[in-house]
Amino acid sequence: MAKYKVLLVDDHAVVRHGLRSVLEDELGNVEVYEAGTAGEGIEYLRHNKFDALILDIGLPDRNGLDVLKSIHAEWPKLPVLVLSMFDESQYGVRMIRAGAAGYVTKASAPEKFVFAVKKILAGGRYISQNLGERLAANLSGHSDEEPYEVLSDREYQIFLMIAAGNTVSEIANELCLSVKTVSTHRAHVLQKTNMKTNAELTHYAFFKGLVQ
Repeated sequence: MAKYKVLLVDDHAVVRHGLRSVLEDELGNVEVYEAGTAGEGIEYLRHNKFDALILDIGLPDRNGLDVLKSIHAEWPKLPVLVLSMFDESQYGVRMIRAGAAGYVTKASAPEKFVFAVKKILAGGRYISQNLGERLAANLSGHSDEEPYEVLSDREYQIFLMIAAGNTVSEIANELCLSVKTVSTHRAHVLQKTNMKTNAELTHYAFFKGLVQ
């Protein structure tokens, strides 16, 4: 039986080792490759053919949402399982919309993680009941949205970077945008969330568990 080739992108070596061991023990017929950054992961994808990608959101070189969009655009048939330390209610809907085949938190039991990987390797999608209900409510227009959920993906990214303590100049530099553009996005974030200062945004993001 041919082995499945799975790419695991996570910036913590201990986490990668643990997940790799779980997959090898439970699936058997799997060959797991590891990358610690988005850049390394994309290089792997450009030189190898994989059956699935397991992608962490919190990568050191690029925002996980941007990475997912880039990967989905270049390899639209590659199933991506998003792995996150954040609850699915905070990121799940946004990631599924961006093309993820599934979403699992790092707090999940190993059995749940393995089941999700098996599901996407078989061509399916892994969406929990809670996330499925949120997606359905979102599509029907009956979702009780949190303020951050109405932000565009770029606004959401900048919101999180502001909440993490980055200045407008630092954000502009990291995202290769002008200071004026970042300032405009910041203004939209404040308006949409009905807040007035960065301190309010930061407090809100910490309260919701969006940043640590």
